[in-house]
Amino acid sequence: MKIVRAAGAGFLLGFLDFVWIKYVPWPLGDLGNSMAIWAVAAFLLAYLARWGLPTSAAAAMVLLIVAVPSYYLAAALIQHDDWSNMWSGYALLWMGFGLVGGAVFGIAGALARRDGWIRLVALSLPGGVLVAEAVLLALRDRDDAGVVVVRLVLAVLLTLAVAPTWRLRAAAALCLVPVGAVGYGLLSAAGFA
Repeated sequence: MKIVRAAGAGFLLGFLDFVWIKYVPWPLGDLGNSMAIWAVAAFLLAYLARWGLPTSAAAAMVLLIVAVPSYYLAAALIQHDDWSNMWSGYALLWMGFGLVGGAVFGIAGALARRDGWIRLVALSLPGGVLVAEAVLLALRDRDDAGVVVVRLVLAVLLTLAVAPTWRLRAAAALCLVPVGAVGYGLLSAAGFA
């Protein structure tokens, strides 16, 4: 049942993400193009559901994998894109990223409810991935100041929202820069830079 709920959430994530891109004005509309937002969704699914590590990882992977064809389904229905995009090589590549991202952020969502230093790192991970993506966009040759600022503000707000105490909020906020730097390095190594 948990995996079925994750699949339903994935369908909504993909479909609504395309609707967001299509109808919400820039710079907020650009959040629909954000792989960090999908990673945050995987984290929040596991964090809010309070599942164990294996279930959190599996559910977050299902969420992100199902979201990919759902996104292309919305594109086909709304702007008449080619239906074959749902199973194209590009879609399969994004599903592969969903496997990895779902595992990492699903586990982080579960660890964010545990004690110790790992909780602090896990609580800073959703904001950290937004910081990493903001840096990635800022270093590109185009003018993305608006989308960079939106991601940075969202990173701080999200960190403050998920951490349950002010002490954890402050500590997790301090971790945003180093976690974001590691995230930027990983995104660069994966070829997104």
